Amino acid sequence: MPKSRCPSAHPEDSTPCRGPVVVSVLDAAGAGADGCEHHAARLLASLAGGRVYPLPDAPDQAAIRVFTAADTLRPFCWLDGPRTEASQLSHAENRNRHHH
Repeated sequence: MPKSRCPSAHPEDSTPCRGPVVVSVLDAAGAGADGCEHHAARLLASLAGGRVYPLPDAPDQAAIRVFTAADTLRPFCWLDGPRTEASQLSHAENRNRHHH
C-alpha cells in the first residue's frame, strides 16, 4: 500500500491518490476529510448525506467532478462480493432501477 495517501483514502482501499488534495468531503454530521478527487469521490459515494466542497486552491470544477464521479461509484467500491441491495449500489444504479 502507498506510504502516504490523502486523509479521505479508506485504509482498506489500496488505490493510490490521483492528484493533489483539492476538496473536503463532509458527512451528514459535518465531520469530514480532505482528499484528492479520486479518494474523495470514493468516500462521498460511501456516505449517506455527504457533501463535497472545493478547498481554496482547488482547480475549477474539482468539487463538481468529485460529485459526478461519486454518483456512479458503489459505496465501499474496494470491497468484493455480490452487490444486490440498494445500499450497496451507486446512486445512478438505484435511479436506473426505479425508472424501468
